[in-house]
Order: sequence, then C-alpha cells, then structure tokens
Amino acid sequence: MTIDKSMMPGSSGPLEASSKKEISFWSNKYVLGLTTTAGIGGLLFGYDTGVISGALLYIRDEFKAVNDNSVLQETIVSMAVVGAMIGAAAGGWVNDAYGRKKATLLADVLFIIGSFVMCIAPDPNILILGRLFVGVGVGIASVTAPVYIAEAAPSEIRGGLVATNVLMITGGQFLSYLVNLSFTEVPGTWRWMLGVAAIPAVVQFILMIFLPESPRWLYMKDKKSKAIAVLENIYDSDRLQEEIDQLADASNKDSQSGKTVSYFDVLKSKEIRLAFFTGAGLQAFQQFTGINTVMYYCPTIVQMAGFSSKQLALLLSLIVAAMNAVGTIIGILLIDKCGRRLLALVSLSGVFASLLILSYAFSLQPKTLGATLGSGAGWLAIVGLVLYIAFFSPGMGPVPWAVNSEIYPEAYRGVCGGMSATVNWISNFIVAQTFLSVVGLVGTRGTFLIFAGVSVLAFLFVLLFVPETKGLTFEQVERIWKERAGVLGMSASGGGQHLQGNEA
Repeated sequence: MTIDKSMMPGSSGPLEASSKKEISFWSNKYVLGLTTTAGIGGLLFGYDTGVISGALLYIRDEFKAVNDNSVLQETIVSMAVVGAMIGAAAGGWVNDAYGRKKATLLADVLFIIGSFVMCIAPDPNILILGRLFVGVGVGIASVTAPVYIAEAAPSEIRGGLVATNVLMITGGQFLSYLVNLSFTEVPGTWRWMLGVAAIPAVVQFILMIFLPESPRWLYMKDKKSKAIAVLENIYDSDRLQEEIDQLADASNKDSQSGKTVSYFDVLKSKEIRLAFFTGAGLQAFQQFTGINTVMYYCPTIVQMAGFSSKQLALLLSLIVAAMNAVGTIIGILLIDKCGRRLLALVSLSGVFASLLILSYAFSLQPKTLGATLGSGAGWLAIVGLVLYIAFFSPGMGPVPWAVNSEIYPEAYRGVCGGMSATVNWISNFIVAQTFLSVVGLVGTRGTFLIFAGVSVLAFLFVLLFVPETKGLTFEQVERIWKERAGVLGMSASGGGQHLQGNEA
C-alpha cells in the first residue's frame, strides 16, 4: 500500500513547506487558560465520584432508614452514575446542536442545582434526586471537556492537554478526600461535603461566559469569522492560514456540515462505525480492568496488612489519590512523546502483572473476608495496589479520553464522544454493582484474576484496533478510518503495526 509521506508528521511535505512552527505545552497561555477552565468539569467529575464514600458514613448516622437499608445506600451512591449515563448520552447531541460552551454551562447549572438539593435534603428521596441532577451534569461534562480542549489544541500537544482534564479528575478525587477529612468535626458534616461542590461549578460558569466557543464547532456551523478570531489567539500568522485551510477542506468534504447528526447516522458509515468501535472499546476496557474496584478495595487491603485504624484507611485513600494524580502528570508528559498506543500497551502490561500480585496476595487470605493476613502477604497486597495505580494512571487513565477526543470526524465528534462516554459510565455501573457478587461467587483471588484476564484482552484490542494518532491533525486521523474501511477484510494487516502508518 502506498503511503503519502507528505502527510506524515516530521516528513518533508506540505506541512514543512509551510514552515509550520510547533507549539510547546507551556508556550500558549491562551490555550492553557481554555484547558484549565474546561478542566474544571473534570474536577467536578472526580470530586463527585470521591466525596460520596466519606459522606455516606454520616448520611447513615442522620437517616436511620439509610443505615438500615443497604439497597438505599447503594441507590444514593449509584444514582449519580445513572445520571451520568443519561448526561453522557444526551451530552453528545447537546454538544453538536448547541456547542461545547453551552453544553458546559448546562452541566454547571445542573451541578449547582444538584449540590444545593443535596445540601438541604430533608430525607433520602430528595438526596437521591440531588444525586441524579449532579450525575447528569457530570455526564455532560465528561463528554464536553475533552472535546472542547481537543478542538482548541494544536495537534502536537493535543494529547497532553486532553490528559490535563484527566489530571483534574484525579485532582477532584484528591480534593474530595481532603474535604471529607476537613468536615469530619463540623456540624452538618455530609451536607457541607456535598454542598461545597457547587463552588467550582459556579467558578467555571462565570469563566466560561468570557471564553469562546470551539473554533471547529463554529466553522462547522458556518460561523467562519468567529472561528478565525479564536484561531488567531492560538496560532501565529505563519501557521494560522494552514489551520484555516484545513478547517475549510474538512468543511467542504463534510456533507453533514451545519447539520445535527443523529445517533443512527453513526451506524450508517463503515468508517464511523470502526472509529466508534475503537473509542467505545477503550472506554469499556478502562472500567473492566478494575480501576474503580481496586480503588474501592483500598481499606480492605490496608486491613489485610494488619492495620485496622479507620483514619489510616482514609489516609491511604488520600495517598492513593495523590499517586493517581502524579501518574496522570507522567502521562501528560509522555502521551505526545511516546504516543497513545505505546503508553496504553505498557500500562496494560503493568496492570496485568499487578493484578496477578493482588490475586496471589488475596489467595493467602483466611476464609473470613477482611480477616488480617500475615504481615508479608498484606504488604504484598499493598505492593500490588501501588503498582496497579502506578501503571494504570499514566496510560489507561488518560489514553481512552484522549483518543476519543480526536478519532471522530467533526460532525460526529459530539455524538460519538457522548456514546463512548456512555459506554464508560455503563461499564462503570456494571463493575460497581457486580463486584461484591462476583467476589462472593469466585472469591477475591478469582475476581482479580478475571480483571487480569480482561487486561490481556484489552492489550490485544489496543494492539489490533487502536491507531497511533500522536501529532496527527483531525483530517489525517479521519483518513485513517476511510482507508481502514476500504482495506479491512482484504488484508490481515488492517491492525497492529500497519495501522500506525495508515494516515494516508
């Protein structure tokens, strides 16, 4: 197959002929400002997923019905995930119909309303309603922030900037643990924990009013002068015309330009189906490799090591969240240097090894769940946990979100991003709701072995189906899917290493 090397990053072709000046991560304060503001949505995402674990301890103390009913406790926790599924599914359509900016503002409004409702909830039912509102806001934000950042980011630093949103998620989780510890002795403990979440939502709402819409969405909606005005703040004069030409070319080729794409349209085009299959697969494997259950099981692992203090368990959760954030920073630094594929493959290799260590440690566990192991086995479990977070956070943490923000054509980016985020939330819900049942059936050792097996499948999936998008423009990525749709089934080389050179 002939590859047009002039379209390859770093090649001597049209890109070099135009004296393309590359932008470094820290060189454009305007793009960093857009990224940070949009990333507050990730902060809200992370805070909500982390704060409820501490708040629930005090909700049970205030509401006897909650304390006596485990199903009601699960409903309070999981209703936000249900809301996130709804928000992610609807968020794609909102993004494409009304823009990334309005979608972000809508998410903020829902989060503010939900936080207020939870803060004043007189009974568990109202609390659950507030959790639903917050969940819908989180779902919309989980779709919107990566797309908004990706569409404003220069291609050479796009991966790192989108990964910054994942850093905000992990930062939100860390913040939630700090808040939980800070309000333990304050009257109305859980109400403060859940209510203060409105503050970053208000901050983001105010900041977003003064920020522009995504330039690519504006151009797609035939608001070319506004789109160019935004691009002028991102690129210098030497590169500006090249970016405008690429937008114009994409707009001319896109028969859907200016129209809202439906969810059913995704299934009509082979290349869009292939892109969605890849993006949704990554999102599903992110959850089914066990990240949320490993985080959930932290206190039990500490007890296995022989430490029974609840304060120590909370402290370890804080340390794990900090490790997660540090790992994400490493991912930001590597994703545009090593590439998405390599980072994901190395990450999954380490995840597999660490899950085997966790499984072995739990195999030494006494029959009573939660019973203390000998110090050696307990510390082995902690080593497995540390390695898991260390390998997962730089790779499989940011890579699925980065890839999903860049693999879809302009007209489909919102809808497909929403659909793949919905897959992530559904997978999250399935794993969270079935984890304890699976442990009861096959034991903790067997459960972590299952996760290890899934990580092997995820490795093969990345190897066969995920193309390398490092440094490519959106238009070059779109050509990958068009070519793959034409040759898939005609040659076994449609996956693996061949796909890395498939952008012609």
